[in-house]
Amino acid sequence: MYKISIDAEEIEKIEAGGFTGEIVVVDSEGAAFDEAVRWLRRQKVIGFDTESRPSFSPDQPHYGTSLLQLSGHSRAFLFRVKKLGMPYKLRNLLATPKIVKVGAAVADDIRGLQRLEGFDARSFVDLQKIGWEYGIRDKSVKKMTAIILGIRISKTQQLSNWEAETLSEAQQKYAATDAWVCREMYLRLMKSEKTPLTPEQLAPNPPKKNKDNDKGNSQEG
Repeated sequence: MYKISIDAEEIEKIEAGGFTGEIVVVDSEGAAFDEAVRWLRRQKVIGFDTESRPSFSPDQPHYGTSLLQLSGHSRAFLFRVKKLGMPYKLRNLLATPKIVKVGAAVADDIRGLQRLEGFDARSFVDLQKIGWEYGIRDKSVKKMTAIILGIRISKTQQLSNWEAETLSEAQQKYAATDAWVCREMYLRLMKSEKTPLTPEQLAPNPPKKNKDNDKGNSQEG
C-alpha cells in the first residue's frame, strides 16, 4: 500500500536517484536516429516526456516543444524535435498500439508534438489519471516517484534552456530520468494491488471537524 501524499520535507530525507543507463541525443535523421527507433520498437513499455524552452515574461514567445524523451530500462533517447522535426518513423512509433507509452500529463505533451507534425497517439498511459486507483493523491512526477519508487529526483534543470546549442550532462540526466521514472512507476504499479481512494480522500483539502466538537484540540486525528 502506498502513501496517499508526501511533503517536501519527507522527500528531502529520501535517497537521491536517477537514470544510470545510456543516454543518446538525436538531433538529425541518420544512423543514430534509425537505431534509436529500432531499439524502442523492441520494447513493450517505454517512458515518455517532453521539454520546452521556458518563457520568463509575458513578452517572450511561447517556444513550443524542444525535446522528446523516450526511455526503456537501460537506454534513453532524447530527440531534439526543434532541429529534427517529427519524421515518419518517430510518429509511427508514437502511433503504434503495440507499445505502451507512459508519462504524466501526457495530453499536453502530445498536443505540443502534434503542433510540429500531426499523428495519432495510441497506447498512452497518464500516471496522473491512474495513481488514485493505487491510493495515491499526489500528481507531480517528483512526489509520485518518491511514493512509488522511494527515490528523490532532481528538478533543478526543469527551467533550463532546452534549445541550447548543446545539452549539458545535467540536462541530459534530468530529461532521461523524467521519462525513465514514468516507465518504472508504471511497471511497479502494475505489480501492485489496487486500493482506490475514496471521494473524501481524493479531495485536496479534507473537511475539517466541526468546531463545536473539536474544542481544545489543536490538531486533528
